[in-house]
Amino acid sequence: MPLKRIFNIIFCFISLMTFSQSSKIKKAHKLFDSKAYIKAAQLYEEVAESNDSIILKLADCYYYNGLMDKAAENYSKVFQNPYKKIFSDYYFKYAHALYGINNIEVADSIMSIYKSTKIETPLYIENLENAIPYLYDAHLITSGNIPGDFGLNYYNDQVSFASLRKNSSKKYKWNDEPYLDIYIADFSDEGTLENIEELPPNINTNTHESNAVLSSDGKTLYFSRTNDKRTDIDGIKIATVKLYKATKVDEEWRDIEELPFSSDQYSVMHPALNNNDDKLYFSSDMKGGKGSFDIYYVNITSDSTYSEPKNLGSKVNTKHREQFPFISKDTTLYFASDGLQGLGGLDIFMSEFDKDSSTWNTPLNLGTTINTGKDDFSFIVNSDTDTGFLSSNRSGSDNLYTFSRKAKNRSVLLEGSVKDLHSQIILPNTTITLFDENNKAIDSVKVNEEGRYKFYISPFNSYKVEGFKPLYIPKAVAFDTDDSGKIELNIELELESYDDAEDIVYEKDGYVYIQLENIYFELDKWNIEPQAASTLNVLIELMKKYPRMEVQLGAHTDTRSSFEYNMKLSVNRANAAMQYIISKGIHVSRLKAIGYGETQLLVDCGDDCSEAQHSINRRCEFIITR
Repeated sequence: MPLKRIFNIIFCFISLMTFSQSSKIKKAHKLFDSKAYIKAAQLYEEVAESNDSIILKLADCYYYNGLMDKAAENYSKVFQNPYKKIFSDYYFKYAHALYGINNIEVADSIMSIYKSTKIETPLYIENLENAIPYLYDAHLITSGNIPGDFGLNYYNDQVSFASLRKNSSKKYKWNDEPYLDIYIADFSDEGTLENIEELPPNINTNTHESNAVLSSDGKTLYFSRTNDKRTDIDGIKIATVKLYKATKVDEEWRDIEELPFSSDQYSVMHPALNNNDDKLYFSSDMKGGKGSFDIYYVNITSDSTYSEPKNLGSKVNTKHREQFPFISKDTTLYFASDGLQGLGGLDIFMSEFDKDSSTWNTPLNLGTTINTGKDDFSFIVNSDTDTGFLSSNRSGSDNLYTFSRKAKNRSVLLEGSVKDLHSQIILPNTTITLFDENNKAIDSVKVNEEGRYKFYISPFNSYKVEGFKPLYIPKAVAFDTDDSGKIELNIELELESYDDAEDIVYEKDGYVYIQLENIYFELDKWNIEPQAASTLNVLIELMKKYPRMEVQLGAHTDTRSSFEYNMKLSVNRANAAMQYIISKGIHVSRLKAIGYGETQLLVDCGDDCSEAQHSINRRCEFIITR
């Protein structure tokens, strides 16, 4: 065969291969844009020479379907290139994929980059174990519960849940599974689902229905339903989720209507009623939120109209997903989030409403006895019996779980550091004292070499923490732990030294002096004259200003008279100054008087001293010792 013909055949073969790959990539992109992630992944896997953008899309297909092992595997291929510029959202997804396969150390490093702060999950868990109010004992419901079941809720004496168990040829493109419908069942004493029934076809249609919540009188049912048509939103065709209401008439569900705050432009889902049935909570990605899905509520009036949706605020909501709200009888809010720090995927959090500030407290992760590295969500609890249900894909697919819980003692970690206010150098050996609300000292520690300290304290209490170091002004900070979700409080103390705070205080040769006018005594006398009293009054005011300050009074003489005489004279003068200060209200424990006689001359002029030189040696010095 001629060489030219061989080259033509090879060229044609390569061209066909290139066209085939290009066609597959184009089709995969189209499937991806329509959120048909499973089928898109199959085509992306077939592309032999995938580039980084295709690998990331493949990883996303697995991530959005909870297949974290395959998601992490593909994200890592792109992250191995240190010079590759990667959008920040991929750091978030890669970290959660790693949490999902229990690769905590690498996940923390990736999440630290994403959040621009150090994430240490083991330390977070350690602190969390002290703060959580309950320990949970969760079990998979093993009978009647099949993979794909989730969103269990109370339904009179029964339970409702969503399931894809209907055998239908129509499949949901996202996961290539049947569409969800709502079922009701009995939950037996043995912990199984029995007498499972599908709700009627006017509720269960040919699209998704899920998350049914029943009013306390059993006459109103709220549920989520996916729109049966797609709307173009930012160039992508999306079928939004809406909330519906059904009314029971003659024991049948009728008058099914879309709630007025639902929309073709955004999703509204996961309804939850408060105990009085006058507030409806839900999750939505409507504009004006914190990002992705937020928790909202509307007020329900007596004539069954609804207020404008109100966002629960930045303590609860993040730029990521907050979904599946539930309000318990004790008015605690439970919800799922992957934006708050957790163990990976969606975690279940709780938040209590602060009536004084009309805001929700900082959410608290429920801990490792119920949350995992994968998605844990749709939590409901009977606060009277401390039992309830949740959904989780911890086993690889969505399933229903039942749990019981028991109360435990809680504590909050208080930690911080101590630095010099001006130089910002750490101050080791500073004493940190913790005071209760009655100003009683309850604990005290010395900071370590890194200037750090920590205490474990109780929630819902008031405290004060004080830093004290010799030659520094004590600094105290009052705080409370009413914000129930905070498992860590960080109080950085900055202490100011006396010589930085006061112009008359200075440091010299390792001592901190108070610079005052010299005190003059009559010859051979030690009583306090008006001039000396005026000088000492300045010291007294300074010591009143700083109640922890301790001062050493040192009296010195010149060389006239004998050594013994001068020593005794200086002691008397130092004691006289001290007694004057005590008489003005300064406690004796804060003072020390020392007579030095002629042992510490400033001018050693021997026997030929001038009167000026004698006066320099004849002085009283004030040294701050604490």
